Amino acid sequence: MVPLGAEALERGNTLRRPACVHRTGDPPGRLERQRERGLRVVGAELADEAVRLADLPAAREPTVPVLGHEQHGIPPEALDLLDEVVEIPMVGTGAGLNAAVAGSLVLYRLAGLL
Repeated sequence: MVPLGAEALERGNTLRRPACVHRTGDPPGRLERQRERGLRVVGAELADEAVRLADLPAAREPTVPVLGHEQHGIPPEALDLLDEVVEIPMVGTGAGLNAAVAGSLVLYRLAGLL
């Protein structure tokens, strides 16, 4: 069985190098291990303690971006493992962006390009 998204990455990867994709059956465990290694973990989610995207500082240390399911968001057990939560302000009636758009905005901001 081909892992979810593998075919799309092969067909649509425009990077000069292969994409770095990690799949895990234990997302909270993976986030814990990343934090133990000293990496900053930033999640995109609507939450009371979230900072606006415009206020998110560019990454100055290795950072793991976390995106949740487009309908359900980041699971509660993973929210507790985030060092920082960022929200993307929206105008209008929509409740959220799709994961690709949200991820792109957060990555651009972390890279200091937005």
